[in-house]
Amino acid sequence: MNSPSPHPGLPPEGEGGSPAQRCGLVAIVGKPNVGKSTLLNALVGQKISITSSKAQTTRHRITGVRTQGATQFVFVDTPGFQTRHGSALNRSLNRAVTGAISDVDVVLFVVEAGNFTLGDAKVLSLLKPDIPAILVANKLDVLHRRGDLAPWLRDMQERHPFAEFMPISAKNAKDIERVLPVCEKYLPQQPWFYAEDELTDRSERFMAGEMVREKLFRLTGDELPYTSTVVIEEFKEEPSPKFKRMVRIAATIIVERDSHKAMVIGEGGEKLKRIGTEARTELERLFDAKVFLQMFVKVRSGWADDEARVRSFGYE
Repeated sequence: MNSPSPHPGLPPEGEGGSPAQRCGLVAIVGKPNVGKSTLLNALVGQKISITSSKAQTTRHRITGVRTQGATQFVFVDTPGFQTRHGSALNRSLNRAVTGAISDVDVVLFVVEAGNFTLGDAKVLSLLKPDIPAILVANKLDVLHRRGDLAPWLRDMQERHPFAEFMPISAKNAKDIERVLPVCEKYLPQQPWFYAEDELTDRSERFMAGEMVREKLFRLTGDELPYTSTVVIEEFKEEPSPKFKRMVRIAATIIVERDSHKAMVIGEGGEKLKRIGTEARTELERLFDAKVFLQMFVKVRSGWADDEARVRSFGYE
């Protein structure tokens, strides 16, 4: 969870004939809900990007790091590209996508196997011709007719000169292991960007907000508008004679209406309590610490259309 730290690179041949280090950026792009965050978590080997069935769950450019052998893969998960609702929030999400695509070594373009929609086409139009793109046909496990895949892949090749095709299920460990050597071919020989044991460039404070937001969306379903967000008001580590590490967090859930606030709190405060309990349990596992989590809910009408407020809530 630390900030990037330089890692001493080996010379081209490495000492004792060891292979030279490779390192590069791999962008994971696609429309909302095609499984980008699930893919990132699987590639890194640990959950660092939140997931839910709700579209537009990922809102930030999140970097995940996997170091294997002499190669360091720096994966960049992006929000699903927004084609509806031109709000300040959605403009921020789209800037995160276009920024990630423009400066990487290879792109994983994720679509649902056998499907191609207007939303997919919009993301495809953003790909740069000089950056190799790998078509990741995800959710292969739910494709009803495998025989339809070959003609669909031919059609996709006509849409864009993909460097490779990878039909996979992001939930299948063997499929994930096949993705890594394919990506490796496109990464340059250069020193690693991060230390060998780092998994993400995001801070623990950021991860705390993301985990609360994931439980919020998972436990409220489609009733709660996606414009709800979470702000971490306090994040501090405290000494403890009882625990080797103790973290105190205060999180505020921001909603747009009083009716949404009532929905989040639930009858007798039960819904908010469950959101807090599930988030705290996951954060304790992630931080390897005892976590005390306070939760609040506030109404901020129209915040997603207010550029200044969108920035104040941590969006680029």
